[in-house]
Amino acid sequence: MESNDMEDPSLKNSNNTSFKRKLIVFGDSATRNSNSKQMEQFKGQPYAATGMVNYMQGEDHGLDITRARLSNVLRRHEQLKDRLSRDTDKMVYDRLQREFDNARAVQTEERHLNGEQWNDGLLATVRQRVHMELERKAMQGDASMAVNSHFHGKITYRAGTKVICCLEGARIGIQYETSFAGEPCEFYHCVLESKSFLEKMTVIEHTVPFFLPIREAENDLLSSNAMKFIDYVGELVQAYVDRREQIRLIKELYGNQIGELYHSLSYNVIEFVLDDNDCKLTVSLRYADLVSVLPTRIRVLAWPINLKKSLSAAPATNNKKPQAVPARLSYAEDALRTMTLPEAYAEIVLNLPKALREMFQNLGSS
Repeated sequence: MESNDMEDPSLKNSNNTSFKRKLIVFGDSATRNSNSKQMEQFKGQPYAATGMVNYMQGEDHGLDITRARLSNVLRRHEQLKDRLSRDTDKMVYDRLQREFDNARAVQTEERHLNGEQWNDGLLATVRQRVHMELERKAMQGDASMAVNSHFHGKITYRAGTKVICCLEGARIGIQYETSFAGEPCEFYHCVLESKSFLEKMTVIEHTVPFFLPIREAENDLLSSNAMKFIDYVGELVQAYVDRREQIRLIKELYGNQIGELYHSLSYNVIEFVLDDNDCKLTVSLRYADLVSVLPTRIRVLAWPINLKKSLSAAPATNNKKPQAVPARLSYAEDALRTMTLPEAYAEIVLNLPKALREMFQNLGSS
């Protein structure tokens, strides 16, 4: 009888295993109650969890956009650096310079044009000479005759800093001489093709920096007023050299005083910081167009650094706590508006102590 009351061990193990499985699937009563309460809390706040996830996803998305933009800026910067340092540009420059040198070496006359002598009529004469030379060579089958005609009647024209000459193959070459402070700088070239008088001239080669808008000028001016186009390109490269050399000179003379300096490729946007013991000056310059030598939009701000020390010498007029706010320096802006950058910089530094004293006195009395 006793044996009937005893449980089969295998049956007992089977029951335990089944019970554990039920606990895993359904959980005990305490667990079910806890889960139920948590679900009720989420029902009361249906967007609490998803809102946080959406916020984090939105933040990550914004960071991804910022990273992508930064990567794009860095990539374009590398492309510009590569474009600036390409050997092909130097090869074009060297080849055109040799061609201009050869044309001037075989010239029979160089005519200097003053004022009104440089006009549309003269440019038409240059085009006519180019086509006459081309027709003469086409009619003469003998190569030696063509070479002799190459030396006959070769005239170059100088108008200011421009040298205009006839090149081989129905081309008109313009060489621009640039300078800064009376010292010669580099040459720039522009080659125009004149297929016939019935067709407009086009720019087929040039050594003007790629960030200067020569193609825009070609579309706007060359077909309607070729002389104006030629003059504009000369103003464009000379103004670029002027702005560039001004920056080079202040870096050379005052580099130890300038904390940061930024400029665009064409030097029409310039910003730099001047560090002083008592304040920091931020200078921002914008040029209205790329043929401007002096800036048209100027802002010079003085930011107090050691305000407590600077105000110790100033008379205290009230018990108000002075606020460290930037102040515009009008005398500095006037100097930058009327002088070259190195001259204006010297003027700013010379009068800076007086301007700062006045600024700190105004802060102390405010």
